[in-house]
Formats: sequence, structure tokens, C-alpha cells
Amino acid sequence: MIDFSLTPEQEAIQRTARDFAQKEIAPAAQQYDRSGEYPQEIVKKAFQAGLVYGPVPEEYGGGGLGQLDQLIVAEELSAGCAGISTCIAINSLAAIPLIDRGSEEQKKRILGGACRDEKLIALCVTEPEAGSDVAAISTRARRRNGEYVISGNKCFITGGGVADYYIVFATVDPSRGHRGITAFVVPRGAEGLSVGKKENKMGQRAADTTDVIFDEVVVPAADRIGEEGEGFRIIMQTFNRSRPGVAISAVGVARAALDYALRYSLERGQFGAPIFMQQSVMFMLADMARDITAGRLLAWKAAWKVEQGLDNSAEAAMAKVFCGDMVMRVTTDAVQVYGGYGYVKDYPVEKLMRDAKVFQIYEGTSQVQRLLIGRALAKKVAR
Repeated sequence: MIDFSLTPEQEAIQRTARDFAQKEIAPAAQQYDRSGEYPQEIVKKAFQAGLVYGPVPEEYGGGGLGQLDQLIVAEELSAGCAGISTCIAINSLAAIPLIDRGSEEQKKRILGGACRDEKLIALCVTEPEAGSDVAAISTRARRRNGEYVISGNKCFITGGGVADYYIVFATVDPSRGHRGITAFVVPRGAEGLSVGKKENKMGQRAADTTDVIFDEVVVPAADRIGEEGEGFRIIMQTFNRSRPGVAISAVGVARAALDYALRYSLERGQFGAPIFMQQSVMFMLADMARDITAGRLLAWKAAWKVEQGLDNSAEAAMAKVFCGDMVMRVTTDAVQVYGGYGYVKDYPVEKLMRDAKVFQIYEGTSQVQRLLIGRALAKKVAR
């Protein structure tokens, strides 16, 4: 039996996240968008509210939340501000390789320490020449006397400037292609690790995004995650679990845009009536509501398949591409509803439109998601 109702526990989680977003995130969203500063105090409060490491198992100090639970949290926080929400959510995303493939010792030491001491984790995958093509990673991890020496540059790393731990993907043998990629955990204080420039971004400006540079960084073999050559599979599994969360974050931004546009359309008068009564505006808002609901259901299904232990790669790609394109369309239409005021920074929707664009880019562009969906279709025919 299919049931779309939330359990009492999930309703409580939703209330907690919504209250936090409304009281702590939304009032500060414009300030952090203007300054581009990292919202350290808000993240600290998110730790205290139990919103940072939701999916980390309880035995390591996390919330023990399921995939659907985490989506409920992500939508609410993103409706407050996508940039600030990303500062919170990136830690759970970066923890996935350790949750899935970390040793018991690593989980106790890294995950347990991060939850207990409010430490931050960043995921280091993207490179200047390896964005959507993860197999092209060139950061090298050379074996030396029972340890590894990592050299290379990572870029567009969310949380790169503030993280206490980095989950790093590097190749132990470039000739092996994706089969040489291996995962490591590296502490911030490691000799040879440095943080590069902070990006001055169009949107989601509160999210700290930097280069992270590894210059002959020595990593003990005990800090390798999984086996050599498992890194590519770990990345793909991580994305299959994280892309529904990215999709639902886009839903949260789109939901906020619809809420602002609807309220404005009911208040703004033209030709003797609220502009909502103009069919062109009413239909635009109706399409926005339709697409938001569809996006939420796609994300929920992709997360549900993870909880059932099923392959969700196609559904995760569908949710990501649909919601990424949807939020760009919805926020653009919200600006249109506001008219000239929508183009002015004194009103909220222009920020939402800027925040929306990156949903079509990070964690695999919309074009790459379509490739993944197409390959999944071809596999069905091949069977």
C-alpha cells in the first residue's frame, strides 16, 4: 500500500526544521547573501538543534534519520535560505562515504568526534579538469612505506574554508582510469594541506566555496576509506544518496518563491483587481504549484528506493534534473509576477532566482543527469 502521509515522528522532525528555518535562517538570509560570510552562529545553533548530522547512526552521535526523514529536513531549511541550508547539509553529504564504507574505527573517531565536538566535513571531488567527468580525477595518492602521499588541487569545494575533515578522492594509478580512484579522510591540520581562494558566487553566497590544495600531504593507510580502487563506486553511491537531497532543496527554494509570488499577487492591484485574478498570472502560479509537487514526489521516490535497498540511480538523476530545471523556472516566474520590483534586491525573489541556478550545475549538471537517465533506459532494453 502506498502512503504519502508523514508519521508522527516525521511531523515532529518537520516542525523542528521549519521552526528553525523561520526563526534562525530566514531572518538572516538577506544579510548573509549581501556579505557572503559563512553563517557560523547559525550552523552552531543547527548543531544544538540536532540538524547537522541527521543521517549519521545514533551510536556515533548522529540523528539516525532515514533518507526520507532527511529530505523533510532539507526542504524546510532550504525554504529559509539555500545558501545557509547548504552550509548545514554539506556535512551530512560528506559523511556518506564514512557511513557506507568507513571502518568501525573511522566511524567512532571521525563521525563520533564530528558529532560530539561539532566538527565540519567537506567532500573533495571536483577538480579544474574533472567536474562532471569524475573518472578524470588527477589528484594523485602515491603509496609510500605503508602510507599515502596526496598531491593535487580540488575546486568548488563547499565548506572547504571551514571544514575540520576532508573526504578526498584521488587516484593511486592513473593508468587504471576510474578503477584507480580511492577515498581518504584528511584532517584540516595535515601538513601540506591549504585552502585556496574563496569563490565570489552569483547565488547561495553564504555557502563557503573554495579551492583545497594538497601538496605532498601524508595520509596513513588507516585513513583510507574502503579498499584501493573503490573510490569511484563510493562517489557514485554517495551521489545516488545525495541527489534526492539536492532535488528536495530545490523544492524548498521553489516553494518559498511560490509563497512570495502568491502573496504578492493577492496584494498587488492592477486594473481594479489583484493581479492574481488575471488568468495569465493565475495559470503561472498554478504551474508553479504543480511542478513543485511533482518534484517533491520524484525526490521522495528516489529516497524511498534507498531505504528499500534498491538501485535508485535513475530516479536520483530524474529527481535532480527535474527539480534543478523546475526551480530555475519557478523562481524566474516569481520574479515575473513581481514585475519591476522582482528585479530589485529589496524584494526577496531576485535572491531566490540567483540561488536557483546552481541546482542545474552542482552534483552533476542537468545535461549529465539526462545522460544517466538515457543509459538506464538503454539498459532496460538490453535486458
